[in-house]
Amino acid sequence: MAEIIIALDYPESGPALDLVDRVGADADFYKVGLELYTRSGPEIVQALASRGKRVFLDLKLHDIPNTVAGGVRSAAEHGVDLLTVHAAGGPSMLARAAEAAREAAESGGHRVRIVAVTVLTSLPAFEVEEIWGRTVDSVRDEVLRLASMAGEAGIDGVVSSALEAEALRHVLGPDALLVTPGIRPAGAETHDQARVATPALAVAAGASHLVVGRSITQAADPRSAYRAIAEEAAAAAAGGHTPGALDG
Repeated sequence: MAEIIIALDYPESGPALDLVDRVGADADFYKVGLELYTRSGPEIVQALASRGKRVFLDLKLHDIPNTVAGGVRSAAEHGVDLLTVHAAGGPSMLARAAEAAREAAESGGHRVRIVAVTVLTSLPAFEVEEIWGRTVDSVRDEVLRLASMAGEAGIDGVVSSALEAEALRHVLGPDALLVTPGIRPAGAETHDQARVATPALAVAAGASHLVVGRSITQAADPRSAYRAIAEEAAAAAAGGHTPGALDG
């Protein structure tokens, strides 16, 4: 069954930890992004760990290989479970990130798993074309190209839209992590995400982790909102939907 990660997209730790406490024991996996980590630093990771929570540190590292490797080692020291890097950093950077994670675990440290960001879910095709400086016939093809490069470099998985998850599962195999942001319950607003999917569709397509933010954090009752999404994901895992529902 896919795991649900709640995105703590807050500017500071107070409201973020209040949300964690409101959801309570139902959820144990939380995403800490750039804004929150820049303000609160490792303390927010430690605060989550003290509550028995796992951390997805979404910093999207993109730098020279040795610098990224150092970032991976630091994340492992803080007990981070998942860490993002940009696939566009290239094969050498990706390989050093994967190597640093393995070395940290082999030396008795925490095993941080590395997932590569392929194409941000906020990017439509015309903006991808502007970034690469060439015609992009299919965002999915770009995602698959970058994901294949990351997999060959030893990365544990990728972050991508649920709309590419089925194809990625075929390319990367059954053990790869597929972390899918842009998850919205049916009928919810898409906000600034260009490529979104419901929990059921993402699970049916092969996602291993669903990242859910405002649908939970801005709900009147976050715990109930989390439970509803978890139930939808569980029903899909039990075979209530088919991957083909994502096609097109």
